[in-house]
Amino acid sequence: MLFILSACGSTATLETTDDFSESMGITDFSGRTLHFEEPPERIAALGNGELDLIYALGGEAVGRPSSDNIPVEKAEGLEPVGTTHELDLERLTLAAPDLVIGNSPMNEKDIATVEGIGAEMLLTSANAVEEIQEQITLLGQVLNAEAEAESLQQEIETTVTQLGDNPLASPPRVLLVYGAPGSVMVALPNSLAGDILELSGGENIAADFEQLDAFPQYATLHPERIIQAEPDLILFMGHGHAEAAKDSFLLEMEHHSTWASLEAVQQERFEVLPEDLFGTNPGSRITEALQHMRDELEAVKS
Repeated sequence: MLFILSACGSTATLETTDDFSESMGITDFSGRTLHFEEPPERIAALGNGELDLIYALGGEAVGRPSSDNIPVEKAEGLEPVGTTHELDLERLTLAAPDLVIGNSPMNEKDIATVEGIGAEMLLTSANAVEEIQEQITLLGQVLNAEAEAESLQQEIETTVTQLGDNPLASPPRVLLVYGAPGSVMVALPNSLAGDILELSGGENIAADFEQLDAFPQYATLHPERIIQAEPDLILFMGHGHAEAAKDSFLLEMEHHSTWASLEAVQQERFEVLPEDLFGTNPGSRITEALQHMRDELEAVKS
């Protein structure tokens, strides 16, 4: 497998040929360009969404995320090689990948380490539905599976169009709460969940909340501002921490005397979103996530 790396651009772009008889250049989400002459034969993925997309496009992997909830049954027995938060270098070396798919910007720090074991790293991200579509296009080219990628793209476009053509009469005002180890945050419109919410017809009450420096898709939970915004629905999500986030949030809000006056509280409109659709990048199941969100929004007004 021949790889040549150069730096250019700032978004995922392609310099393609009809097949792999000539060198092909793929620019990832960090602006780095990989050139190679044939599809990578051994791919490892650090995220569940990327792993799902590999298999949805007809490919296979040699390494999977170190997670308890693997979205592809046939990938459960693969070598767990770490996550976007932390590589497991020993297991990654055992998997012997040609290409490792990581997150931009989280895994930029790991590029040299991955190159040190003889592999290359392709960085993507999924902070919006459009970015998942870019991932599909990118991986379709990597796997030489353009037809499969086009089919997935069409499914997503159809779902988004249907939602847009059938707007809700009164968009519910929604608070998205994300639970992470030791913290509870509010998801902003520039997060994947925030984008799903808006495409599904909801209004994010945290649209003007100040983003966190370390996590720019999220904001600090401010009870006073939440009470003032009067959400119709409160949704909880997290990668293994959604229920804990709900408990922590409710405990915090109980300390505020006006909490009980919120309609969402009076109507008990608290829902925990499915972890496989909202706690991480759902990959090819993004259409399910969009429809699930629409169902949650429609239930508010029913």
